[in-house]
Amino acid sequence: MRLIPFDQIRDTVARLCIEANCILGEDVVRALAKGREIEESPTGREILNQLLENQQIAREEMMPICQDTGWAVVWLELGSQVKIDGGELYDAIQAGVAKGYTEGYLRKSIVADPLRRKNTGDNTPAIIYTEIVPGDRLKITVQPKGGGSEDGADVRRKSSPSIVSRLRSSRPGWRGPVT
Repeated sequence: MRLIPFDQIRDTVARLCIEANCILGEDVVRALAKGREIEESPTGREILNQLLENQQIAREEMMPICQDTGWAVVWLELGSQVKIDGGELYDAIQAGVAKGYTEGYLRKSIVADPLRRKNTGDNTPAIIYTEIVPGDRLKITVQPKGGGSEDGADVRRKSSPSIVSRLRSSRPGWRGPVT
């Protein structure tokens, strides 16, 4: 049996929340750089340049890559031989998300009740997926899930001509650093 302190989990989740919002994965950075090399459009190259510059500034300054710092989604691989010392695992995760979003000055955009639209003030509750695995290890992965695509959603219940008209009038949105 392995004991993992509540505070260690909380602090790890807080750090992961900040890092996930401020540091773009090296594989993504390489893909953007490769895309810039093969992009033929001057506008496309400029957009990729801006994305690469933005991620570098975010990494160096530990500032969010995007203003939409998302809903914290946490994946756990929890060993069957792990016990949390000093509290409950899910409480440690939620406390870590609250700490990370507060100390990292990340935008807190989660509401407690979607009908009342009251912000929780600390970006909890996180979405938590748990897989029980053999052994005595705990693996925690944090990914911020932005809400931009949902913001641009449009739901209507009307006749077919209205739907076609709506589709013709819509256009893709851009959320990047293009000025």
